[in-house]
Amino acid sequence: MPLIYISLGSNGGDPVNAILSAIKKIVAENDDCSFEAGSFYKTEPQGKTDQPWFVNTAIAIEVGITPEEALAMAKRIEREQGRVPGERWGAREIDIDIIFYDDIIMNTEKLTIPHKQADKRRFVLQPICDISPDVVHPTLEKSVKELLDSLPKDGQETRRIVS
Repeated sequence: MPLIYISLGSNGGDPVNAILSAIKKIVAENDDCSFEAGSFYKTEPQGKTDQPWFVNTAIAIEVGITPEEALAMAKRIEREQGRVPGERWGAREIDIDIIFYDDIIMNTEKLTIPHKQADKRRFVLQPICDISPDVVHPTLEKSVKELLDSLPKDGQETRRIVS
């Protein structure tokens, strides 16, 4: 079965519970799956900085769905949890992004894998590194740990809050 790395974040309402709820829904929809979660981090907002800090984590899930099915599931769960279209980089109840799907490289109108900004975001790389520091970014051919170590710390602060 494919191994999918999914990033989850929230800065609205109760972010930790929003993320836990999303993870439970992902797992419940894929009853024949195995998954592992990274730590939870309080993270500095990117792009639009005048908003509450986010809580972020990532999961690695082995599940028998296609990339398109994974995207449809993520978008449906976001809607179910109250996410509405809004300002780019703005506050959100839940954000679910597919970062890696095995070593697939794809770029369609609706889905880009690997996620096009993953290598530049500490809040994405840090929780994935907790799970699989040696997973390799398929286009950059560097491990998540190498990418994380190359990022500047300024403007991308992360604080572990839950292991």
